Amino acid sequence: MLIYNICYIQRGNEVLLLNREKPSWMGCWNGIGGKLEAGESPRESMERELKEETGITPTDLTFKGIVSWMVDGTRFGGMYLYAASVEKSFTYNTPIKTDEGILDWKRVDWIMDIHNQGVASNMPQVLQGMRSDMYCYDYHCIFEKGKLLSITEKRIDIAIEWDAELRKEYFEKVLMNRI
Repeated sequence: MLIYNICYIQRGNEVLLLNREKPSWMGCWNGIGGKLEAGESPRESMERELKEETGITPTDLTFKGIVSWMVDGTRFGGMYLYAASVEKSFTYNTPIKTDEGILDWKRVDWIMDIHNQGVASNMPQVLQGMRSDMYCYDYHCIFEKGKLLSITEKRIDIAIEWDAELRKEYFEKVLMNRI
């Protein structure tokens, strides 16, 4: 089962990102997220993390799937993926220094630029997929020695967000096929 979550909050053509001060993705811009606490659903955890890390309570938090990974052929992990938006006129002055790093709005074209070395390596493809498709996906990333080798997208049932039994079945199948 997954223990992490991540959210991309969009305001017009900008996304609120965090430049992390701690591993993983230390020094890179990425979405807002954290760990699920005991007894929390993925959505409850994401709502709590957004409030704690940004103070923002978006009105339209949307489950977009999962980002899963295999590291060096042995370590499987992942996080629940969410999108949210605020009005283009929403005032949230950045940069803001937090315990986790620095929050700042970044333009989508800057995030997606192929020359950008300052974002988490899997973020542009995941962000592009979730912005362009209404369905939920498992964005499965393969990392070897710290480098992203590939990302595959597999459509998944939206009920994975709230149906614990469906989540369990899905991850059992994933682990049997990938390890």
